[in-house]
Amino acid sequence: MRKRPVETDKPLDKWREQLRRGGLELAILLSVSSTPRYGLEIIRYLQESTDLVVTEGTIYPILGRLTRSGIVEAEWISGETPHPRKYYRLSNQGRKALEEMLDHWNSYRSKIDHLVETAGRMES
Repeated sequence: MRKRPVETDKPLDKWREQLRRGGLELAILLSVSSTPRYGLEIIRYLQESTDLVVTEGTIYPILGRLTRSGIVEAEWISGETPHPRKYYRLSNQGRKALEEMLDHWNSYRSKIDHLVETAGRMES
């Protein structure tokens, strides 16, 4: 049985969570764009480089979905540690998808930045 997310009465909390979820897939793709990483390494990388706190319960379902969609490739590698690790890397399709996502992100961010600047001018 799946647990339903806890509803919050705070609209700002809901907005923050939606924003976080929207950017998390992009953050994960960026974390494996330059070098393959295993799940816990992705979590650590995101936390150390961006202060994003991501749990295993969040990241592995996303990685599974990205793998099934062909955007990310996964490979078990053994020999480095006592236990094999599943490493994730962008596929060729994933590189194209990441490029499109970054274009969209930059365009959207530019529009929001413009609105913020405009709102700031109106308050003066």
